[in-house]
Amino acid sequence: MECVITRRAQFSASHRYWLPELSAAENIERFGLTSRAPGHGHNYVLYVSMVGELDEYGMVLNLSDVKHTLKQEVTDHLDFAHLNDVWPEFQQTLPTTEALARAIWHRLAPHLPLTNIQLFEHPELWADYQGNGMEAYLTLSTHFSAAHRLAHPDLSFEDNCEIYGKCARPNGHGHNYHLEVTVKGEIDPRTGMIVKLESLQKVIDDYVVEPFDHTFLNKDIPHFAKVVPTAENIAVHIRDLLQNPIQELRAKLHKVKLIESPNNSCEVYCTNTESEPKTLQVKQPVLAKV
Repeated sequence: MECVITRRAQFSASHRYWLPELSAAENIERFGLTSRAPGHGHNYVLYVSMVGELDEYGMVLNLSDVKHTLKQEVTDHLDFAHLNDVWPEFQQTLPTTEALARAIWHRLAPHLPLTNIQLFEHPELWADYQGNGMEAYLTLSTHFSAAHRLAHPDLSFEDNCEIYGKCARPNGHGHNYHLEVTVKGEIDPRTGMIVKLESLQKVIDDYVVEPFDHTFLNKDIPHFAKVVPTAENIAVHIRDLLQNPIQELRAKLHKVKLIESPNNSCEVYCTNTESEPKTLQVKQPVLAKV
């Protein structure tokens, strides 16, 4: 039987975003505060996922051996290091989160049956790499606070209460929504980036966070005047708002995850290409509004 296992590791390291072929002004314009000398640091958290058949001892791999491999090939090199100098790869490519995830994959691939490398630079920024050339995934997380009422406009109050329970009460209720936006694209071989992080953050803020934050969704967001603002419908609308602006940044929106509460979350995937109509996949649907 095939099984995926994941091992966690961590290291602390510094890096600097600076290209010598650019002027100081150009580096500041492109990389902002991350261009400052001598650099800045992070407590990185690494998740290494591996796939394989269970052996007679009920294991895919001996985790002691995995731990030793991670230490020998990755963390012994990177812990308390300046990433720009530690590996030859970063003489030509800046050590961004996505470039570092890719470099870790190639260090470990000869030794472990990898299926995914997930690297957190901090809790609101992480990258995933799955061995597909220069393609990687980058996720930004953010939040907004909003109120809503779950009630279909064509149904009676009693019918809405039957479907949505307490969430149909006339004056609504609120949530601190947690939003994760994942984009995919090719890692630039020089900058190490899928997309300019500041530009991606601005798109998310301009199209979602600022318009949605501290609103009553049913009344303040025109889309929800006729559409019931369930977590699923909110996620779909966010996907539709972000898809084109992110494409203009030369990246592709891959997934929107909306966490309504610790008990309820949903994920909306973008599976369309330019030549295909939009399709929708929703995972972890909110089946009951309680």
